[in-house]
Amino acid sequence: MTALAIETATEDGAVADSDGTDGADGPEPASAGGAEPPADAGAPGLTITADGTYGARLAGGGEVLFPERWTLDGPEPYAVPLPLDQPEEREAQVLPLADGRVLIRRRVAERHTFSLLYPTGPVTGELALGAVTAEELTLLPPSPDGICAYALAPGGRSTGIWLVAGGAAGPQHIADIAGHCSGGAWLDRTGRMLALDRRGPDGGPVKTVAVDLARGGEVTPLLQITEDSDDRLLLADADSGLLLVRSNAPGPGQDLLGWGVLGSLRPVRFPRSLRLPDARVTPFAVQPGQVLTPESCAVALRIDGAGGSWVGVWRPAGRRLHQLAAPKGWLTGAGTWSREGVLQLPYSTGSVACAVARTQAPDAVVSSAETYRHGTATEPAQPEAAGGEPCEGPVSPVVHRPVPLQQAPLTGRGARG
Repeated sequence: MTALAIETATEDGAVADSDGTDGADGPEPASAGGAEPPADAGAPGLTITADGTYGARLAGGGEVLFPERWTLDGPEPYAVPLPLDQPEEREAQVLPLADGRVLIRRRVAERHTFSLLYPTGPVTGELALGAVTAEELTLLPPSPDGICAYALAPGGRSTGIWLVAGGAAGPQHIADIAGHCSGGAWLDRTGRMLALDRRGPDGGPVKTVAVDLARGGEVTPLLQITEDSDDRLLLADADSGLLLVRSNAPGPGQDLLGWGVLGSLRPVRFPRSLRLPDARVTPFAVQPGQVLTPESCAVALRIDGAGGSWVGVWRPAGRRLHQLAAPKGWLTGAGTWSREGVLQLPYSTGSVACAVARTQAPDAVVSSAETYRHGTATEPAQPEAAGGEPCEGPVSPVVHRPVPLQQAPLTGRGARG
């Protein structure tokens, strides 16, 4: 892919917004980036298949934890518990497959075992798949094909990629990638092209690379905004080519959320509307089906602040952030979009074991200047300062496949906007 990020400057030397209008997204919060925690949000409360059909999580409480599968494609969601003879450890990971089975990773010393769980009458069936010996291992996000499951095993100077479900016979070693790899985002709808955030074996900045799993893990540079910046890919949408990235390229001490387009020559942009004081903004879902129209895609964002977590909705073309109160019991960081722009947020409470809250994505989104407290907007947004566009109304409450890739890097200077 090709996407050059070019920095432009105003006459006084200040970096301009990516559309050439200095400050058109409104005033930058005084503490943008500085007060945010250094790491991205933790794992979502529910892992959902790429097609949105099934979800899986560790349910229960205290030391009594068990896998639970959610069915999300029917008229009403429902959950099926998958307990075994003994409770699961808190560090176990679960991942749903498109056939309704749930993969579970368990750790026993330095061995990571894998099994497929499925309901069978009144009990839970279990199919053991084998084990991988590694000091550290983590499951990657669900593959777009819904059949295979992969894991990363970082070592001293390289990271192993393992196919842990969907292979011919047990876990299979796919490739070793030089350096320490983390993250993981799928770039196509077949589960062939995987993006990983890699730090070289001798240190240095983090850069995103594309890994071709069909070619034995062939690695190609994917994201480099500046030579010395840490550039991570958080989310990718195969339909539109929209990429959500986090980078410190805009300046020292800043770790900002930005967006680019796969295969585009336009710069990576870092909208001011996505910079909230004392809060961390992390994307978790992109509206599907927006073929070749990345600017119109609705993006769901997890917002983490001192008062808790809530939801944001944003479109690149809208350049404003609409903040929503999360439903009580939201499985934080989990959710999907329908092609029609309906955001679906799974939640579970003491009285409702399995439910989904739905809200229509607004056509006009509210700016980052809106007031919020503990995840709930308390006032209609106020117009932004001179140079910005006025906000367009109060906050709305929450109510109850592959593209060819050009393997060239996103390079150049990041544009601020």
